Amino acid sequence: MSRRKHKKSEWRRVDLHVHTPASADYLEPDVSYLDVLRQAETKGLDIVAFADHNTVAGYRTMMEEIEQLELLEQLGRLRNEEERRLKEYRRVRERVLVLPGFEFTATFGFHILGIFSPEVDVRELEFLLRRLNIPLDKLDAGSGEVGATSDVLTAYEVIDEMGGIVIAAHANSNHGVAMRRMGFGGQTRIAYTQDPHLHALEVTDLEKRGRRTTVRFFDGSRPEYPRPMRCIQSSDAHRLTHDPSDPKHLGVGDRVTEVLLPEVSFAALREVFLGNDFALTRPYRPAKAPLDHVRAAREEGATIIQSFHVGYTRRGGRLYAILADVCAFANTNGGTVYVGASAGKGQPNGLSEPDRAVSKIQGEIERRITPPLDVRVDVQETQGAKVVRVVVPRGDDPPYAIDDSKIYVRSEAETGMAVRDEIVGLVMRARGAREVEPVGEEKEKAGHVEPPRTGVEIVESKERKGTLYHTVRDLRNGNVVKSVTRKSARRLWHYAITQVEDHPADANKVEWRGDIGLIKRRKYAGRSRYDLVQRENGKLRVYYGVTEDGIHGEWARLVGLEVDEE
Repeated sequence: MSRRKHKKSEWRRVDLHVHTPASADYLEPDVSYLDVLRQAETKGLDIVAFADHNTVAGYRTMMEEIEQLELLEQLGRLRNEEERRLKEYRRVRERVLVLPGFEFTATFGFHILGIFSPEVDVRELEFLLRRLNIPLDKLDAGSGEVGATSDVLTAYEVIDEMGGIVIAAHANSNHGVAMRRMGFGGQTRIAYTQDPHLHALEVTDLEKRGRRTTVRFFDGSRPEYPRPMRCIQSSDAHRLTHDPSDPKHLGVGDRVTEVLLPEVSFAALREVFLGNDFALTRPYRPAKAPLDHVRAAREEGATIIQSFHVGYTRRGGRLYAILADVCAFANTNGGTVYVGASAGKGQPNGLSEPDRAVSKIQGEIERRITPPLDVRVDVQETQGAKVVRVVVPRGDDPPYAIDDSKIYVRSEAETGMAVRDEIVGLVMRARGAREVEPVGEEKEKAGHVEPPRTGVEIVESKERKGTLYHTVRDLRNGNVVKSVTRKSARRLWHYAITQVEDHPADANKVEWRGDIGLIKRRKYAGRSRYDLVQRENGKLRVYYGVTEDGIHGEWARLVGLEVDEE
């Protein structure tokens, strides 16, 4: 019977010790209960238990919010934001089973977890806490300091008889019943860890090996501790995500136990904890830390498809700069705008009111960018901070404009106003016309080295009435823009035009490799950029500001990068 049951069961991830803002020592008071559930989902949890200090106020508050939203729904009075919140609660709760519970402070300061079925009325749990001598005026305080309460063994018995799962919290650490070298006798420790009403020990060294681990100590091999104890691990999270500056402050789901369950339910979970098959629980060991997409993007920096803004206020033009990037991405290749973080490896600033930022940015995009653009605006967690992400598609109906008249495009890591030829190209794209022939038109020549795929080339320069007008080719897409002056040029174009006008390429100062050569290597915005040159029919073609992602084949050999053979 047991073997057949296990075949039908699946390993489920559970975190049975999660605090919420209802705990007085919670480290992120602005976090919402929905945020906690979302983070549990992000971490892949199947079951999470709210276990605030000597209170069920967090779980109760969440359920009251949901009930109020459902009542407004029945009355047809839900506002848009309330409707979205209710839908999100329902969606996440379908994925994650949320259990009510508490972390009880027994006499002498020992901490005990009581985890219960969601079918249990919250008022019954508050009555249970009163039986354990939590003062009436402390029931909602969420404090670990509650005066004289019940002893450890009484707490075990009362919680068990109420149908709960009884777990000794962080048993081998502070306030733990199995903490060695404490000032109480061995008989007391034996009683606290061998009591039949105790179902498991929560430990902090579950993944460690060796004779001195808590698991080995309570594996039933010691005569004085004959009852083997199930050992699990939980996050004891007092914040949403782990604190990068203090590894001890874990986030939701950062330390998880896997349980082999036939179904995701409290009844199935309690049956495992009351049983003696210790192979049904194990520490969850991910192959490696989940990828932090925002952090990876920040380390890469601003590119043609991603940009970063530390804020979104109107003052200083920050909000307009975000809109300009959205417009530019839609007109170019699409992209992602991150708000609340700058590029780089430092700690992101984050946003104190990300939901408000989402509403504001979404509203401004809908109001000011035409034609309508379907973007996705959401909140992402990174390194303990909340960042708003705006995912922008490559638009199907360009050109896109701000306030019906201001058209932007993206060139490498820069957003700029579109010039005439670029606007013409966008209109042709919308009409389905063939775009400008991309660079690479020379590839039919045997042995010819194709130009790099990023940077710009000054194709032609003409003087009119004392002013030099240049024709600029974008090496990324082959677009050719005419009549660009030094004054009107965007940043990379301006650099190229300045070089052409003030420092024209000298073949005698080029590091040649056959018919291709290196003029200059420089660092800009944390990225290597190259000025390259190619001999062709007795003339020099110069490519300015080439980035590493545009270098291939012989160009890679020239500058000493890994060769892209393609």
